[in-house]
Amino acid sequence: MVRPRRIVLVRHGESEGNADDTVYEREPDHALRMTPTGHRQAAAAGERLRELFGDEHISAYVSPYRRTLQTFHRLGLDPARVRMREEPRLREQDWGNWQDRDDVRLQKAYRDAYGHFFYRFAQGESGADVYDRVGAFLESLYRSFEAPDHPPNVLLVTHGLTMRLFCMRWFHWSVAEFECLSNPGNGEFRILGLGEDGRYRMDRPFERWTTPEPYDLDG
Repeated sequence: MVRPRRIVLVRHGESEGNADDTVYEREPDHALRMTPTGHRQAAAAGERLRELFGDEHISAYVSPYRRTLQTFHRLGLDPARVRMREEPRLREQDWGNWQDRDDVRLQKAYRDAYGHFFYRFAQGESGADVYDRVGAFLESLYRSFEAPDHPPNVLLVTHGLTMRLFCMRWFHWSVAEFECLSNPGNGEFRILGLGEDGRYRMDRPFERWTTPEPYDLDG
């Protein structure tokens, strides 16, 4: 098995929905575009990633949402060195199809009280559902490492919650640890680097908005 030297996770640049949540009443989530600010964020990330990857080849997996595909293209990577695949299992958490702004805000408040991992949006997904499909993707990713010519870099262009759940699954974080983490900013990325001891480590942690409180079966 040829494990990559690094796995890079990128959150898409700012989208129309990040800038104005009323857009969800008119456009489906998967069709939302990046804003001009989002294009600048993706281009800035691309400058840093091109320097990081150098002349090395990359195996890229991209959420099929419009904003993630736009982000990938704005990274400006050399197409001769990138094998890119759309990967639906890396899509955003499903919040339902056509969304009522006030109802979504109410459900987000419920989610904050109930817990981001277990709360399921009406007609949508819970964080646990996303965790399951991310786990299925990881099984496919592991199998790809068996190819003797696998590139030394894996790039995932995805969404904030999906990034956190990927790392939760990869590093075996607890639900309590996941619940205390914030999404990375738009256009931000994290690098999982392979150390000499054969273990992957993240270049910098996700910010915490609170201190994790482990579940206590005796409490």
